[in-house]
Amino acid sequence: MTEREAIAAVWRIESARIVGALARYTGDFALAEDLAQEALAEALVTWPREGVPRNPAGWLLTVGRRRAVDAFRRRSALDDRYAVLANEMREDGGEIEWDPDQIDDDVLALMFISCHPVLSREARVALTLRVVGGLTSDEIARAFLVPTATVQARITRAKKTLGAAGVPFEVPSPEERAARLGSVLNVIYVIFTEGSSASSGGDLIRFDLAGEAQRLARVLSRLVPDEPEVHGLLALLELTAARFPARTGPDGEPVLLEDQDRRRWDRSAIRRGRAALARAEAAGRGLGAYGLQAAIAECHAVAPSVAETNWDRVVLLYEALGGLAPSPVVDLNRAVAVSMAQGPAAALPIVDSLASAGTLDKSHLLPTVRGELLVRLGRVAEARTELRRAVELCGNERERAVLERKLDALG
Repeated sequence: MTEREAIAAVWRIESARIVGALARYTGDFALAEDLAQEALAEALVTWPREGVPRNPAGWLLTVGRRRAVDAFRRRSALDDRYAVLANEMREDGGEIEWDPDQIDDDVLALMFISCHPVLSREARVALTLRVVGGLTSDEIARAFLVPTATVQARITRAKKTLGAAGVPFEVPSPEERAARLGSVLNVIYVIFTEGSSASSGGDLIRFDLAGEAQRLARVLSRLVPDEPEVHGLLALLELTAARFPARTGPDGEPVLLEDQDRRRWDRSAIRRGRAALARAEAAGRGLGAYGLQAAIAECHAVAPSVAETNWDRVVLLYEALGGLAPSPVVDLNRAVAVSMAQGPAAALPIVDSLASAGTLDKSHLLPTVRGELLVRLGRVAEARTELRRAVELCGNERERAVLERKLDALG
């Protein structure tokens, strides 16, 4: 691994913790992110020349804190904050010992700050995905079907708003969490979704993102153990991740659900997911949006095969989900379930209605599903048109290769 690759790997894994720690030390969210970026820039210069340090994340945090001290010096702010920062630096100038377990709460605190009610819901999610989740503006834009410039503007405004409001760096009290919890759950869900089905690049699954989302969901379930939707989300992530070992072949190529070797599914993850789902159901309030999706994932997890899946139940669960959290993607997934339960002719009108609405015009998912339905109905020429469109829109190299093979198979 080259020094530049090492820097990228450390930043991808530890950036949220570094920003969180710097935010706690400085009390300034925007400044913390700037300091982390300055530390990253210094690493890009220093590591290729001097080699990767023994403790890379600790090195970055040390540099960031030194830059914080310099910033306070420049402001002549010799107050308690500066004194704490300066005194905590080792006299010999050594690196801070990095203990990720010690500051895991900093990451969660960073999420709750980014999801502060002073921000609009869209701004909360965009900022948290960028700073905590490490997603690019392009990836966030694809997740929410909006232009990249819109996402960038939301993030910029959110940082300014938090700074102007003087939002403190801390995990909010239990009374304050309720207003932010929905956004935090949404962020974890989107991070996992991008990890489980990468929207771009050469890998189908981004295990770093998916794993971080699972970790955050587990931490959150301990922080708010009485919230059923937290357990519903955790169940969804565990049950979905259980299929990861069988979703790709030896060369990383995607393996479709009907072709997966279910013996390779992670049975421990399935047990954890079902236990979390049972805990969500035990609250007696009815399942929320994440709980319903977890229940759908459970239908797949317990089925011996695609043919033996309880598709009628899956359809009912998608109908309930569509009523609770309407979304064109939910409707598209419902159409797939309907095609399995009742046949492609029953599902095609649902997909055609989505196509007419135009909400998924920039997504490869709709032409992919429509193409599959048309193939099953024997309308091959129309299916070719849809699959060509899907190939054009698909940003992930692995998925695009599968679509191209399907298109070639149609002649």
